[in-house]
Amino acid sequence: MPYLLISTQIRLETGPTMVGDEYSDPDIMCQLGARKTCVLGNNFSEYHVDDPPRVVLNKLELIGYRVICMTGMGQTLAWCLHKATV
Repeated sequence: MPYLLISTQIRLETGPTMVGDEYSDPDIMCQLGARKTCVLGNNFSEYHVDDPPRVVLNKLELIGYRVICMTGMGQTLAWCLHKATV
């Protein structure tokens, strides 16, 4: 899975950070220390970590991911990352 999207709420920039959806690579989620959660009322699961985005981005860089773009949408900050496949 070469692309990854992480996000956080602006008021929560110290964590938690959303690091994946229910289809994310379980090995990567394990390396990040993420836990799979389903919020009451949602019909999908997400992976979250308590770390702030900066720590998550550092961990992902160590395993080969690079930030492609970053944006703010309302009260949400989001980063798109890519890992080159060999």
